[in-house]
Amino acid sequence: MNAIYLVLDMQNDLVNPEAGAMPSPLVQEARDRDIVARTARAIEAARRAGVAIGFVRVGFSSDYHECPKGSPIFGGAPDAGLFRLGTRGTEIHPDLGARDTDVHVVKHRVSPFYATTLMAQLRAMRIERIYCSGVSTQAVVQATVRDAHDRDFDVVLLEDCCAAHSAEEHAHSVQSLGRFCRVVNSSDDVFGAGA
Repeated sequence: MNAIYLVLDMQNDLVNPEAGAMPSPLVQEARDRDIVARTARAIEAARRAGVAIGFVRVGFSSDYHECPKGSPIFGGAPDAGLFRLGTRGTEIHPDLGARDTDVHVVKHRVSPFYATTLMAQLRAMRIERIYCSGVSTQAVVQATVRDAHDRDFDVVLLEDCCAAHSAEEHAHSVQSLGRFCRVVNSSDDVFGAGA
């Protein structure tokens, strides 16, 4: 079965305080859950198993013309200078070892399927299974799992490689997502034969 591991919004603006991420509960939760290191190990395991890797990130042009001004999530990005393409903030966390040959998707909304090239790339690769993880659990992870489910992909969530703005939000999100995907731990042999 052709598979891809989608790493969701693991970009400096959201998870890397050393690169200027805005102080937020999400940054702290990501650090407390050690998701950068866990995700790096999961990416290595996926590569060894022959699973494709994809990186999804949110980003806007320098004038923010794609940014929805009334959005509770993105509306403040221009004033804060967040998610501006071409800046260090929109680069994938360096510890994750992104390669030019990986799938790369830039999105302007929560879901990586909305108005992006993701579906075309997945179809070209004949992907049937999507592994995913990232930040935040209650936003991009929820959207990815649900949208992938509705597009008839087999979906696997690496729970311990995700973080939300609080432990409670993360737990509630994972509990609800269990109806749409298989929830696993990255320390298991999730990418092995028959996984």
